[in-house]
Amino acid sequence: MKILSERSLIMDLGSFYIPDKNKSSTKGDDAYFISKHHQTIGLADGVAGWAEQGIDGGEYARQLMDNCVTTLYAEEKEIVYPQIVLEKAYSNTNVEGSSTACIITLMKEYLNVVNVGDSGFMLFRNGNMIYKSSIQQYFFNCPYQLGKSSGCDDPSIAKELIIGVRAGDVVVVGTDGLFDNVFVSEMEVAIRVLRDEGCLKPQLLAKLLAEQALENSLIKSGDSPYTIAASKEGKFRSGGKPDDITVIVARIVPPMDIL
Repeated sequence: MKILSERSLIMDLGSFYIPDKNKSSTKGDDAYFISKHHQTIGLADGVAGWAEQGIDGGEYARQLMDNCVTTLYAEEKEIVYPQIVLEKAYSNTNVEGSSTACIITLMKEYLNVVNVGDSGFMLFRNGNMIYKSSIQQYFFNCPYQLGKSSGCDDPSIAKELIIGVRAGDVVVVGTDGLFDNVFVSEMEVAIRVLRDEGCLKPQLLAKLLAEQALENSLIKSGDSPYTIAASKEGKFRSGGKPDDITVIVARIVPPMDIL
């Protein structure tokens, strides 16, 4: 594995997690990992519906992410392939439950991505969103989900992507708790303000976006990304959507910018 200083570009990384206080587990249903050494990140959103069967909806997500990290450090290969990481983590995750998943690694000047369900990422350049990963779902609010119980999916349904990046790009990765509550325009404003103030730090941006998502999720009236999507399916509601909120921010920079 190349050391960071030998790479042409690296991901400067930060994260922030706000569990939904209304859920039975204080840990929430989301889980994530950051491996700066492998320039790889991942997150998962456990399906809350398992709570109706007395199962912690977040345990599957946590074990899946733990097994991703175990796979990364067990192999220590020059190139990380997110699809292979996901497949091996999935095969070693045997608890009841299910989750979405998104794993991203930076290889030279490209993001190698594997995604399952409605977690995902956006790519911003010069303060503008230029790419958004698509949602994988069977029908509205029923995303693809990894698991070994009846009705769940396996990694063969994952969508693989390769996206080119440049120095200065910002990648925002999140669970649906972020994307259901924060409009793209709000994210663009946050990025531009921090950039113009000279403090576009991944940890700070992740915190600001997570807190914005939480604030928006508690609004009882008005539109949100979730309500707009719901209305297109004939499901009318108003306000935000309370949920666990995970945000990982990657700023694409030359190694000397942070080493």
